[in-house]
Amino acid sequence: METLSLYELKKIQTNFKNEQIDSPEKASDFIRQFYGDDLEIFESFFILLLNQAQNTIGYAKISQGGIVGTVVDFRLVAKYAIESLAVNVIIAHNHPSGNLTPSPQDLAITEKIKKGLDVFDIRLNDHIILTKDGFTSFSNKGIL
Repeated sequence: METLSLYELKKIQTNFKNEQIDSPEKASDFIRQFYGDDLEIFESFFILLLNQAQNTIGYAKISQGGIVGTVVDFRLVAKYAIESLAVNVIIAHNHPSGNLTPSPQDLAITEKIKKGLDVFDIRLNDHIILTKDGFTSFSNKGIL
């Protein structure tokens, strides 16, 4: 009897730049490349996928919203983390307003993602908020 599967797990070779992310500054610099001129136009949410050695293994754009917010579905975050066999992840989004202060919604989604990934033994290393002129790291602020 043949077994059918909707999904198949296999490693694909790509030109994705493998870099060790061992600080919020490196994370911010690496993630900034995913944004273009849109950094100040609309909010976008990304996940950076890391292996045990904190090396990048992939990334995904989770959502893109409007000027003041974007909707983040935890199931999409979990999907990419699990499919890539990530051990660690960093989540990031931008604030087009230039305000680096985390909103109550930012804090809530961070906690939801952290708790959800814990079930799969995947560690949420950081949540980075980017603006044109800087970044905020939840781990540096003691939030994570």
